Amino acid sequence: MVAFVVALLLKTFALQAFYIPSASMEPTLLIGDRVLVEKVSYRFGEPDHGDVVVFEKDFGGDVIEEDRSVFEKIGDAFRGLFGFPTGTAQDYIKRVIGTEGDVVEGRDGTIFVNGDRVDESYLPDGVVTSAFGPVEVPDGMIFVMGDNRGNSEDSRAFGPVPVDTVVGKAFLLIWPPSDFDTL
Repeated sequence: MVAFVVALLLKTFALQAFYIPSASMEPTLLIGDRVLVEKVSYRFGEPDHGDVVVFEKDFGGDVIEEDRSVFEKIGDAFRGLFGFPTGTAQDYIKRVIGTEGDVVEGRDGTIFVNGDRVDESYLPDGVVTSAFGPVEVPDGMIFVMGDNRGNSEDSRAFGPVPVDTVVGKAFLLIWPPSDFDTL
């Protein structure tokens, strides 16, 4: 019981493991990888350009809390503990491209922020970003994109993301063990 309480406290306030369900962050993160996300730094600061962040995206669907049984609520708590989606929200993992006040644009096959070409050394040679924008990032928001530019649902599709939906910063690839590395 004590171990469960400690795990729940760590997951809630400090660290959490997340499963990568899609190819949107390839080649940085592959389907089935697991990353460790720290939740402390954004309590004292904001996400920055290049950070790989996990955020929660709500797909609507009014779930009335009072109509849910105790067992459903307990099930959601366990699913959340292990990084699985609960309710109508889903966790996404993407890279921060722009922060509040930035103007983000895709042109000439690459990304420009405030008119300056972004050095994306984390992308393999030959990756081309389709044209979009320019998009000005509103206050309290970030513009995020997957590293797999041709196969990522990101801010180009759903717009900037509220900073208060950011769960934390992914900093460590922990699974599979052979790929253990920092992000």
